[in-house]
Amino acid sequence: MTTAIAIPFKNVHKSPQMRVMFVALIGAIALMLQTVTADARGAPESFADLAEQVSPAVVNITTTTIVEASTDATPMVPPGSPFEDFFKDFMDRGGQGGNSAPRRSNALGSGFVISEDGYIVTNNHVIEGADEIEIEFFEGFVLPATLVGTDPKTDIAVLKVESDKPLKFVTFGDSDVARMGDWVMAMGNPLGQGFSISAGIVSQRGRALQGAYDDYIQTDAAINRGNSGGPLFNMDGEVIGVNTAILSPNGGSIGIGFSMASNVVSRVTDQLTEFGETRRGWLGVKIQTVSEDVAEAMGLEAVSGALITDVPEGPSKDAGLESGDVILSFDNKDVEDANGLVRTVGETEVGKAVRVVVFRDGKTKTLMVTLGRREEAENVAFPVAADAAPSQPEDTTLFGLTVMPLTDELREQLGVSKGTDGLAVVAVDEASEAFSKGLRSGDVIVEAGQEVIASADDLKLRAEDAREAGRKTVLLLVRRAGEPRFVALGILDD
Repeated sequence: MTTAIAIPFKNVHKSPQMRVMFVALIGAIALMLQTVTADARGAPESFADLAEQVSPAVVNITTTTIVEASTDATPMVPPGSPFEDFFKDFMDRGGQGGNSAPRRSNALGSGFVISEDGYIVTNNHVIEGADEIEIEFFEGFVLPATLVGTDPKTDIAVLKVESDKPLKFVTFGDSDVARMGDWVMAMGNPLGQGFSISAGIVSQRGRALQGAYDDYIQTDAAINRGNSGGPLFNMDGEVIGVNTAILSPNGGSIGIGFSMASNVVSRVTDQLTEFGETRRGWLGVKIQTVSEDVAEAMGLEAVSGALITDVPEGPSKDAGLESGDVILSFDNKDVEDANGLVRTVGETEVGKAVRVVVFRDGKTKTLMVTLGRREEAENVAFPVAADAAPSQPEDTTLFGLTVMPLTDELREQLGVSKGTDGLAVVAVDEASEAFSKGLRSGDVIVEAGQEVIASADDLKLRAEDAREAGRKTVLLLVRRAGEPRFVALGILDD
C-alpha cells in the first residue's frame, strides 16, 4: 500500500516553528523508509565476502573402496575354438580379462570443519564402506581422515584429521530461526568440479523424507551430486544445514534440495565426537498421529498429540502409560504429532525423568517417565500374518467388514498370542470407508471404543455407545502382523 503525504513547502521559510516541524517530518519519513527496507531485505549485492570468509573451512572428500574381483568371470568362447587356449593362458597370467586383482573404486563428496583440531562433518552415505578417506582443503593441501562415528538415521558422519597447525572452522547456527525466504548459500564439490558455491533461499522448513528424525530445510540453491555433506550457510556465515538430498527426475538440480537442519546435526555431532555413537532418549511406546476422525471418536478438543497404540516392556510401561492414551505434552513441550514427539524424545537426555501429560478417559493425567536409551532397546519380532483367510466359523458384516471371532486356529494363522480376544477380518468391501482407511483381510480388531471386544455383538454395542455419546465415529484398535494402529470408522444411522 502506498501512502501520499502532503507537505506545505510554500510557507516553511517564513516560520522557525514550521522549519523545525519540517525537519522532524523528513527525519520521520527517512526512519520509516529505513525500517521498511530492513524488514524486506533485498538480495545481497554479492556473496563474495561471505564465500571468502567460510571457504577455508569447507572441504572436498575423496573416498576409496577396494572392490574384490569376481572369481567366476569366464570368457564366452565355444569349446574347441582356436581362441580357447589363448584366453586360458591370458587368464592364468592374471590378464585384465580374468578380473584376478581387486580394483579401487573412488567417490566424491563434501564436508566442513567444525573445530580447529580437525573434526569434520559430512554425510554418512559419502563415506559409508570406504577403506580410505582423503580431505582436500581450500588452500590446496590434502590430509588423510579417520572415521569417528556415524548416524545412519540422520545420514551424518564425523571424521578427524591431524594437522600441524590449527584449522579454520565454521560454527552451527540456529536452524529454528531460519524463515522461508531467507537467503542461503551452499558450498561443496558438485559433480567433482571442485570448490563451488550456489545461492538461493529457504523454500520451506520441517520437511521429512523417510527418517524418524528428519527435519530438512528445503532450498532452491543449486545442489548436485558431490554436494552431499557440504554446508548450507546463512548470511552470518553460520551452518544451518547439511546438504543431503535432491528431488530430481534427471539426477541434476531442479531447485528442490534438502539440507538436514543444524539443530539436529549439532546434537548428533556432539554425541559422535564425545562417544563415537549416538545416545538417544527412548520412551518405549508405539504411536500414531491423531487424525481428525480419531480426535472426534475420542472426544479430543484439538486434532493434535500422539496416540499410543502399544506399550511393550520398557520405560513407559513402568511409568503406567497405556494403549489408547494420547500424549499431549512431553517434558513441558506441546506434542503436535507423532513425528514431532519422536524427534523430541530422541533429543532428550538418556536417563532423564520427564513429565508426560496424556489424555485418558476424557481427562488429562500426568505421569513421570525415566527415559531409556533407544540404541539399547530390544527390537521385538512379530510373526507375519498368513495371507489365506480362514475357512470356517460363522461371520458377520459390519462397517463393510466381514469379521469372525478369534479361535485358536485363527490366532495361530494370524500370529496373535494365545488368550487374545478380538475379531478377525475375513473380507473388506472395497467400496467401504474401512477399505479406504487401509483395513484388509487378515487384520485383527482387538478393541472398539477403547474397550476389549470378543464378538460382533461387542462391536455393535461399542458403536451404539459412541452414537449415544453424540459421536460420529467409533475408534477401533487394529493389529496386523502384531503391529497395532487406531482407525476411526463412521457410524451409520439406522
